[in-house]
Amino acid sequence: MPGDRPDDRRRARRERDRPSAFEDARPQIETTRRLLAERRAQARRDEAGGSGRGGDRGGGGGRRPRAPRRGRGPDDPGRKDVFRRRRIAAAVAAGVVLVGLWLLVSLFQPFKGEGQGEVGVTVPSGSGIGEIGDLLEREGVISSSLFFELRARLAGSGEELKSGTFTLAEDMSYVAALEALAAAPAPTDVLSVTVPEGRARSEVAPIVDDAGLEGDYQKATKSSNELDVADYGAEDAETLEGFLFPSTYELKRNASAEDLVEKQLETFQQEFEKVDLSAAEEANLTPYDVLIIASMVEREAMIPEERPLVASVIYNRLREGIPLGIDATTRFELDNWTEPLVESDFEADTPYNTRLNTGLPPGPIGSPGRDSMEAAANPEESDFLYYVVKPGTCGEHVFTETDAEFQVAVDEYNAAREAAGFQSPTDCPE
Repeated sequence: MPGDRPDDRRRARRERDRPSAFEDARPQIETTRRLLAERRAQARRDEAGGSGRGGDRGGGGGRRPRAPRRGRGPDDPGRKDVFRRRRIAAAVAAGVVLVGLWLLVSLFQPFKGEGQGEVGVTVPSGSGIGEIGDLLEREGVISSSLFFELRARLAGSGEELKSGTFTLAEDMSYVAALEALAAAPAPTDVLSVTVPEGRARSEVAPIVDDAGLEGDYQKATKSSNELDVADYGAEDAETLEGFLFPSTYELKRNASAEDLVEKQLETFQQEFEKVDLSAAEEANLTPYDVLIIASMVEREAMIPEERPLVASVIYNRLREGIPLGIDATTRFELDNWTEPLVESDFEADTPYNTRLNTGLPPGPIGSPGRDSMEAAANPEESDFLYYVVKPGTCGEHVFTETDAEFQVAVDEYNAAREAAGFQSPTDCPE
């Protein structure tokens, strides 16, 4: 052939003998086909075996179907917990709102006003907001002492409340009560007389005179048709001493001493009726004996908790036949409640000298209150026979069973008294 040179023939032969690119890739293609075929076969086997795999999507086998989402159903526990928490939160919120509304209504009382009816109330001088609130609640003027005090403090009117006798109403609002107590008490035809506990007739008489009552209190307390002292075992009593119950009494301005005595005797009968006398009766004591013991307890015990202990010493000494040794009985007989007693006072053989005489004095040395009556009727069980004031206290006593112990306590008392310049070694707030 024209132009067929030897070089051209050799080049043509090499090209013929070289493998093509397709022939070089053929093994990889075959391998890929074989793997695809194996995957299809495995997918068909999985589907036939119920493995949950397979699902021919667009000719591409072997793809795992998407699992259903959890927590979407109405019975799902997670959703129930969420709903329950929401309900609890809503209930708590509602409760807080209701409590808040209740507090606001209770404190500001939008539905209450001036109240109804009339209630006479006497606010003692120096009473605090809490004490006034307690008094008004007891008298039915307000519904709650606590909310009254809170309302007064919120209004800043605590310092404006006045003492005296007021004419208020039942079921007043706190604001109405505060406004009434902040105003000067209106003039009233009622006067108030306070008879302290344990005082003798001779001590009460000046109080009655100062209150402006007409008549002679000492004379009015000799006897009364309102009470028969013989009913209490006091057939030989010469006066009403012991039966004149101590308390605060309200009387009309033109009232007499007899009117006060009538109220005292009426109150005594009401209060003494509540006293359990069973223990006293077992000790062969009459109601009048209980009154005599109570009058001494009232004078001797300055601390309320010691009343039953003082009564037990009196019971024990009566049982042992030991003189009571209570100096207040001599003070009563001499009508000397303020000046020091001297040795000659205790040497006189008189009915009320309990240093010399055994047993009870002839009668009460004053009119006791309810607590001393209770202590005298039901004393503490003890073996104490002695007591003496404990130095450095406000009337507290040291109780002892033996005379030796008592003498030690007495020596301590006398040493403290000497150190105090022979003044009482007690320490009471002024």
